[in-house]
Amino acid sequence: MTSISVLLVDDHPVVREGYRRLLERQSGFAVVAEAEDAAAAYQAYRDHSPDVVVMDLSLRGGAGGLEAVRHIRQWDKRARILVFTMHSAAAYALKAFEAGASGFITKGGEASELVRAVALVARGGRALGDDVAREIAAERLADGRSPLADLGPRETEILRLVASGRTTEDIAQALHLSPKTVQNYHYQIKSKVGARTDAHLVWLALGAGLVAADTPPL
Repeated sequence: MTSISVLLVDDHPVVREGYRRLLERQSGFAVVAEAEDAAAAYQAYRDHSPDVVVMDLSLRGGAGGLEAVRHIRQWDKRARILVFTMHSAAAYALKAFEAGASGFITKGGEASELVRAVALVARGGRALGDDVAREIAAERLADGRSPLADLGPRETEILRLVASGRTTEDIAQALHLSPKTVQNYHYQIKSKVGARTDAHLVWLALGAGLVAADTPPL
C-alpha cells in the first residue's frame, strides 16, 4: 500500500518530533518534510508535494498558519491541508476553511483523532474536530454572528498580527506586501468590523480567539 506523505508545520521542533513518531507508528504514513514557519512551509510543499499538510496556526516569523494555507492553496488548488492547532474558536475554524483548509482539529483531542483526520483529508474528505463543531453549533444556535464574518483570510491574518502588536512595516515584510497595502487593509478591516481604534480591534481579536490575552507582542 502506498504511504500517505505528510508535511508537518509547527514552530516547535519537539512537538513536530512527537507528531512524526505518532504518525509513523501507524501503517501507511510517511512524514516527508517539516517546516517551522509559513515561508518554509510553502517551499517544502513545492519541493515535496505531500498528500497532506498538517498545519499549526501559530507560527514564528510573522505570517501565521492562515496565510500559509492561503499561499499554498493559491499555488496548488488541489492541496489538502489539515489545520491542527490549540485554537478552537469558531471564527478561526471558519476562516481556515475559507482560506482553503480541508480539515480543522485541535491539539486538545485524542492522538487517534489526528491519525483519522489525516487519513480522511488524504482521501479528499473534510475533517472537523468535535470540540470545534460544538463551538460552531453554539454560535449558530445562539444566532450569533462573529464580527469577523465579513473579513477574508488575509484580512483576518492582518488583524491577528495587528492585535499581536506588530507594526505596519513588520506585517508588510512578513506577508510580502507594501506598507501602503497593509495600511489599506488595516483601514478596510476597521471599516468592516466597525472599529474606530486599534484598541477596539485588539478587543475583537481577543473575543474571536485570534490572540490570547496573555500573548506577548511578537
